Amino acid sequence: MAANQKRLIPQRFQDRYMRSIAPLVRLFTRWGVSPNALTAAGVIITSFAAIAFFLQSPRWGGFLVLLGGLCDSIDGSLARNSGKASRFGALLDSSVDRYAEFAMLFGIGAFFLLTRDYISSAGTFLALCGSFMVSYTRARAESLGFTAKVGIMQRPERIVFLGAGALIHPAALQIAIWMVAVFSNYTALQRLRFAFKQDAAPPPRSEENPTLKTVPAAKGQP
Repeated sequence: MAANQKRLIPQRFQDRYMRSIAPLVRLFTRWGVSPNALTAAGVIITSFAAIAFFLQSPRWGGFLVLLGGLCDSIDGSLARNSGKASRFGALLDSSVDRYAEFAMLFGIGAFFLLTRDYISSAGTFLALCGSFMVSYTRARAESLGFTAKVGIMQRPERIVFLGAGALIHPAALQIAIWMVAVFSNYTALQRLRFAFKQDAAPPPRSEENPTLKTVPAAKGQP
C-alpha cells in the first residue's frame, strides 16, 4: 500500500534542504564529529530556546529552535556518511527528539502564560499532545508490523513553523502554535487510518497451484 506523501512542507523542498546541508555533513565527517554528540547538542540548544521563551525573548527562542532543528537534521546523515550508524544511535535520536520537543513547547507555553495569553497556552498543550501522538502512533504501528510514516505535519514541519513564527512576531507564533495543535493531531489520526487500511486489506493470493488432495481408496477397490 503506497503511503500518502502530502505534507505542509513538500518533500521536494525537504530534499533540496538536505542537499544544501550536505557540504556541512561532509565537513563534520572530516572533523570526526560524533553523531551522538550532535544529537545531544540539538537538545541542549533547544533547551536554551525554552529558556529564551521563558525570559520573553521569542525571537531568540525561534532562532535557537531552528538551530537545534539543524543539528537534528544533520546527525542522521552524519552517522550514515561516517559509517557510525547504529540501532542505539537511532533510538537515542528518537528519544532525545521527544525531550527537545517537550522543552520547546514547555518554553512556548510559559511565554504565553507570562503574557496572559491563556488561549494560546491551551493551544500549546494541544500541540504537545498532538506532537507526542504523532511519534507514538508511528512507533506503535511499526512495532505491530505496519508502516505509518505518513501525515501532513511531521517533526520538520513543527520545527519550521514554530521557529519561524517566533522569529517573525508573537502573533505569527500564535498562528503557528494553533496550526501545530490542529494538524499534528490530524496527522496522528492519519497514521491510525493508514494502519487500519493495512490491517483490513485482504492478504495477497498465492500464485502457486494448489496441490490436489488424494482421496484414499475404499476397501475392496483395486
